Parts: sequence; structure tokens; C-alpha cells
Amino acid sequence: MTTASLAASDQDAAVGIDRLFLGVALAATAILVALVLLDHHPTSAALIIGGFGLGVAFLKAEFSYTASWRRFLTRGEAGGLLGGLIVIAVCAVVVVPVATLLPKYGGAIAPLGPSLVIGAFVFGIGMQLANGCGSGTLYTVGGGSGRMLVTLLFFVIGSVFGSLSLPAFLALGGIEPILASDYLGAWGGLIATLVSIAIAAALIIAFARRRGANFMPSRNYIIGGLAIGLLCVAVFLAGGHPWSVTFGYTVWGAKAATALGFDLSHSAFWQWPGPKHALAESVLSDTSSLTDFGMIFGAMAAAAASKPFARGSWPPAKSLLAAVIGGLLMGWGARLGFGCNIGAFVGGVASGSLHGWIWFLAALPGCLIGIRLRPWFGLSRE
Repeated sequence: MTTASLAASDQDAAVGIDRLFLGVALAATAILVALVLLDHHPTSAALIIGGFGLGVAFLKAEFSYTASWRRFLTRGEAGGLLGGLIVIAVCAVVVVPVATLLPKYGGAIAPLGPSLVIGAFVFGIGMQLANGCGSGTLYTVGGGSGRMLVTLLFFVIGSVFGSLSLPAFLALGGIEPILASDYLGAWGGLIATLVSIAIAAALIIAFARRRGANFMPSRNYIIGGLAIGLLCVAVFLAGGHPWSVTFGYTVWGAKAATALGFDLSHSAFWQWPGPKHALAESVLSDTSSLTDFGMIFGAMAAAAASKPFARGSWPPAKSLLAAVIGGLLMGWGARLGFGCNIGAFVGGVASGSLHGWIWFLAALPGCLIGIRLRPWFGLSRE
């Protein structure tokens, strides 16, 4: 190695740049963008780039739904939850009117019934054991966490089992989706959605004040919430529907199962038009997968650009077991509950769909149980 290259390496170490992983992240993103552009899909390229931006924003802001919900439930601290509501409010300003007025766009809507409640509740348990939700799993994997790579693997497996279970749970009954814009129109629906967010924020602040806890979002959560909200809007405008994470996991798992010789085509879920198309076509035709890939590489680039890439030792066996169980529960729960914190909660509420709030209220008690289980696996309750 020359003196000049040694000096450059020392300089990179001093400022915390990991050139290898930064290069890998940028090259992988460029290859994905080139592949979809060669197939004449510029909107797919926009989704990859939007996902990349989300990965950077989540990692740099350290924006964690899992940790913020845990701090709220154990300490009463509300800043993280309010940061999440900033994301939803920014999204709603665009999603509600555009999805109502323009036929080529649609919101995140879902029926109300046992499947939604059970799925959200189970997901809440899983996210606290795994120490990450759908988006959190992606950006921490991109940031170099080996533990979360285990979570992602079992999240994918759980998602496939969830897809096989969903039709039976839907058969238990329920009511059709309730959408604010169906009753109040585009602008009335938007006002109702923003009012519901304001009421939720007021209740969260009142709870925090009663506990004597801090309720002001940190600077990271305010700026991160605004940035993530705007990127969610960009993904919505490019993809035609609100950002979702976990359907991509289901597609990856189903394609892997098919490659291993399992025939999923006879399952009711995989006969529905959307899943059937996703299973038959390239993974690069699935909008959720595109943003997922972009998010992983965006987080990797952000991590590598700010510090040497994570190369730490693996966590203890009990912690890895929690990652396995948490991943399975989140995967299964996300399919039954029509998504995770992003697809069901953020996307649902930002679309003016009542199921988003029901998902949130069902996931919170699941989180409480998950928090109580954490010490069994050597994890802190806080």
C-alpha cells in the first residue's frame, strides 16, 4: 500500500467513513435502478430511490417506533409517539385528497374484524421481542445488525405462514372498511383525519403529563418525522398507494418456498389477484420490495458514511431466540393485521381509514406483554 493510500485510509477512519460498504450500498442501488430503467419502469426507479432516502432518514434520525412505544408504556415519555404522528399528518395532507379524487391512486384500507385485532396484538408482542418493527428491521439490517438479520429471516418465514392463515381469520367475520372520505368527501375526510391525529396527540400528551414524563419530541424526531413523512408522500405518488413494508417480506418468502418445491398456488391468499401477480412476476415488479431494497441500502450507505460499518460480535443465544420468536410473530401478525406500524398504522390513518387506529390500539397491549417478556431473553424492559 502506498503512502498516499495509507494517508487516505487513516483520514477515512478519522472521519468514520467505511468506503467498502458505502461503495457496496451505492453500487447495489445503482444496479437496481438500472435494471428497472432498462425494463422501462421509471416509477420503480423512483420507489428504489425513495426507499433509499427512507433508509437514510430513519438511521440518521434514529427513528424507532419500537423504542418510542416502549418508552411511552414504561416511562410515559411521549416524544417518540408524537414524532410518529408528525409522519402520519404529513402523509395525510396528500394521501387523503389524492386517493379520493384521482382514480389511479388508492389508500391503505382494510376491514375491521378479529383478523385485524389479533394480528396487531401479536405484532406488538413480536416487535418488542425482536427490538424492531417492519421498518426498524430494514434500516437496522442495513446499518449492520446481525441480530436483526435473524429477525428479518424469521419475519419473512412468519409472513408466509400468515398468508396461509389470513383467509381463515377473515372468515370469522367483520365489517367493511370505514373510510372518512366515503362519508365526508376528500376535504372533509382530510379535516376529520387531521382532527383525529390532534386528538390522539392531546391524549398522549395528557398521559405523559400525568406520569410526570417528557412529552416534547426531540429535534431528531421532529426533523426525522417531517423528512420521513415527505418521503412517504413521494413513495405514495410514485407507487400509487401508501408505503408498505411487510407485503414485500411475504413475496420474498413465497418465492423462496416455491423455489424449494412448495406449491402455494392452491392457497386462497395466493389466488387473490395482487398476491398471485406478485408471486408470478419478478420481485422487481413488487412496489413494496423495491422500497424495502432501497431502504436497506440507504441505511447501509448512511451507516458506512458516518462510522466504520458494524462488525461486532453476535449477541447471546437468548437474545437471538427472542429475535427468532419476535420475527415469526411479527410476520404472522403483519399478514393477519394488514401490515405493520407503516402499512397498517401510518398508511391506514393517513388514508383516513378507521382500521389504522384500531391497529394501533390493539398493538399497544401486545407491546406491553412483549415488554414484560423481554427480561426472559436478557433484554431490558426499557
